[in-house]
Amino acid sequence: MGEQKKGSMKFIVLLTVFVIGLVTVFVVLDNRGKQSAVTDTTSNQGLMSTENQPTLGDKDAPVQIVEFGDYKCPSCKAWSDQIYPQLKEDYIDTGDASLSFINVLFHGQGSALASKGGEAVYQLAPEAFWDFNKNLFEEQPENHDEQWVTEDKLVQVAKNSVENLDEEKFKESLSSDLVEEAVNTDEGLVEQYGVEQTPTVMINGQILENPFDYEKIKSVIDEELEDK
Repeated sequence: MGEQKKGSMKFIVLLTVFVIGLVTVFVVLDNRGKQSAVTDTTSNQGLMSTENQPTLGDKDAPVQIVEFGDYKCPSCKAWSDQIYPQLKEDYIDTGDASLSFINVLFHGQGSALASKGGEAVYQLAPEAFWDFNKNLFEEQPENHDEQWVTEDKLVQVAKNSVENLDEEKFKESLSSDLVEEAVNTDEGLVEQYGVEQTPTVMINGQILENPFDYEKIKSVIDEELEDK
């Protein structure tokens, strides 16, 4: 009986050690998961320069939010519908954060033409850019692979976004060197920051793993505000 008790106690001790070890592994993995929710790009590149980029809110706000988006991307449309309005109300309208938009051209010619439309509006009527941005996303059809981005479509959306739009000047701007240069600048930023999916959202140089996790967005912004 004594030997059986010793054997049982030894088994219980080993089982306890195993369970503690297992819990430790889960805690470590969980912490790693939380840490990987953001990727810090500031250590070697600093905050992105948003000069000459469409920016909503106070450009000198303590928190810089950058959205890398593609007008033909259905997830970008969803982010514009679901996350942007709350973000604007909670942080941009209060002066705590600014939001800049960088074009991503992951869906070919349609993405390229749409980005030129946005840049043309920004050149002609910068205050109307965000209306154009939202209105163009709303025009995205359920089948986003359709060839729905056309010059006529961009003119229509621009007319609904810009008061007294000069249509001919807008059409000329679509192929202007200034607009082409702005799109090329954005492509360079996409490559520089290693953007591989849309939307990609960056907060003060930290790229979020899940741009739809609003609680994570809030926690990163609030932490940045506390440090200011």
